[in-house]
Amino acid sequence: MRVVMFGYQTWGHRTLQALLESEHEVVMAVTHPKSDHVYEKIWDDSVADLAEKHGIPVLLRNRPDDAELLAKLGELAPDLIVANNWRTVLPPEIFDLPAHGTLNIHDSLLPAYAGFSPLIWALINGEREVGVTAHRMNAELDAGDVLLQRAVPVGARDTVTDLFNRTVDLITPVVHESLGLIASGRAEWIPQDRSRASFFHKRSLEDSRIDWSWPAESLERLIRAQSDPYPNAFTHHKGQRIRIVEAEVSEGCYGGTPGRIFIREGDGIVVVAGTEARNGRLRGLLVKRVRTEDGSELAATEYFRTMGGYLTSRP
Repeated sequence: MRVVMFGYQTWGHRTLQALLESEHEVVMAVTHPKSDHVYEKIWDDSVADLAEKHGIPVLLRNRPDDAELLAKLGELAPDLIVANNWRTVLPPEIFDLPAHGTLNIHDSLLPAYAGFSPLIWALINGEREVGVTAHRMNAELDAGDVLLQRAVPVGARDTVTDLFNRTVDLITPVVHESLGLIASGRAEWIPQDRSRASFFHKRSLEDSRIDWSWPAESLERLIRAQSDPYPNAFTHHKGQRIRIVEAEVSEGCYGGTPGRIFIREGDGIVVVAGTEARNGRLRGLLVKRVRTEDGSELAATEYFRTMGGYLTSRP
């Protein structure tokens, strides 16, 4: 089959690499220009560089709605478009243009976690597995019929970086198997159960701000979901921003006001957490390592020399 690829960052790069390793002909790659958005500078392997290295024509676009792109697609007459991490809406005159439509590769187990940053949101929400879905694109966001899915488990101490590495490794086998099914006429497209759909927005730095009214279990997952190289979860101490890079849920239950720097437990410092913390029946967040704004990383027991005072969402 003749294939055009739409994609961006490492997800798009892996998808293009998988296509190049397949028996199919890649006739063009369309990708976004480099971005200064904090999350789009992470996992930023270049689709354009890979395409150019292999002599594949490249078009850079923020939005796929210009006459030149449409004309080029018509001229190339692809049998299939494959998309992964394309950041703006593809119009029907593009996704329906090839005979086999457009295959979108999405890093969640659809219909859950459609949209943006699915791995981060899934980890925050305590999902037990994450994965990759290959589906046919339609006019709704990540809503088209599913061809296949592959899942990996989420471990109790996994970070979002761990989950990224596991799921990005699924891209090549998912792409190869999907194109094999489509080319051979064996593809079976299964409609999504839209009653189970959930949609998530693109993350920004504001979404890394710690809200001490969250229970400790949720905060611990937020911190794992903001592991390096992502912007770490942050809070403020005495007016200064600090990032929490390692934490656990405390062994003991601690009562009081959310955000209170309370007591040493083992090799960490307990911070009271949860809206109902006043009842004394909730676990606290056991902070183990912090990073200051100058980049210094310290054990929490070294940073918090005395107990008392509060960690706050804002200075």
